[in-house]
Amino acid sequence: MIRHEIQTDIPLEAGGVLRNAHVAFHTSSCRSGKVIWICHALTANSDPEDWWPQMVGPGKPLDTEKNFIVCVNKLGSPYGSEGPARENPSTGKPWMLDFPRITIRDIIKAFMAVRKHLGISHIDLLIGSSTGGFQALEWAVSEPEIFGRCAFLATAPRVSPYLGATIEAQRMALEADGSFREARDLGGGAEGLKCARAQALISYRCFEGYRLTQSEEDPDTLFAGRVASYERYQGEKLVRRGFDAYSYYTLCNAMDSHNLGRGRGGVKAALGRIKASCTVVSIDTDALFPPSEGKEWAAWIPGAKYYEISSQFGHDGFLLETAKLTAILM
Repeated sequence: MIRHEIQTDIPLEAGGVLRNAHVAFHTSSCRSGKVIWICHALTANSDPEDWWPQMVGPGKPLDTEKNFIVCVNKLGSPYGSEGPARENPSTGKPWMLDFPRITIRDIIKAFMAVRKHLGISHIDLLIGSSTGGFQALEWAVSEPEIFGRCAFLATAPRVSPYLGATIEAQRMALEADGSFREARDLGGGAEGLKCARAQALISYRCFEGYRLTQSEEDPDTLFAGRVASYERYQGEKLVRRGFDAYSYYTLCNAMDSHNLGRGRGGVKAALGRIKASCTVVSIDTDALFPPSEGKEWAAWIPGAKYYEISSQFGHDGFLLETAKLTAILM
């Protein structure tokens, strides 16, 4: 995948305009075949070969040598697009807490700018998982004529109270780190970010997944510590790969904005606008986006096909159940 970048003005739903906003994106070198657009989840980036290597790449189900594949780094992320980690032109320093509040619809405006920049008038397949599914759903409603097929994986058309509670708990972890509010540099809030990531991971997995991978090897262990080490490692890992607390905070706020039905007569009416052939996939152990919810809203998309897959890894099954997803999508 090849990295690119454009700059564009983005009118913000909460007010104001993000001027000359940087938008980073990756494309495959192949410009023939189907146009496949992938929307990434919370802490991923615009290179799906990096975070979805079982699905994207040469010879993979989403073949980069046979299709023109596009993935945009969403606004608010620290991986290239305009966000708290980029320079605020007014101060010459990173935006950090001064970055404006953005919504999922603002993120889609950046996608539209990239689509036009690339001269794409039709997208054969739009794929979004988790919060990437928020983006895919919003775009499928905003420009229904553009898409031939859409796949919405482990996601929902509106942020639920349960998901909102997990988001708020993670924000509280960031705010509890005194260095976060000081905002001296991008390293502020790092300890809070580690805690937020550890909290998030619990909601991404499930009881059986932790039992299978983090049970103590010694049956006579006095104090169980393997899973504690794992949780701390995952928090540290996110910080080491360049994610900062201010970007995480911004994206948590953006998730709260997700409501496909806002100003459109409700969620059901909004989903009724979609014209693409749609596939909705739920995971049986997903606590964030349970099958009972997915099955309900999938029925509101004209002609949509609904699938439920089984996984021992909860919400993260969308990243791990490659064979099952391939059988559905391809």
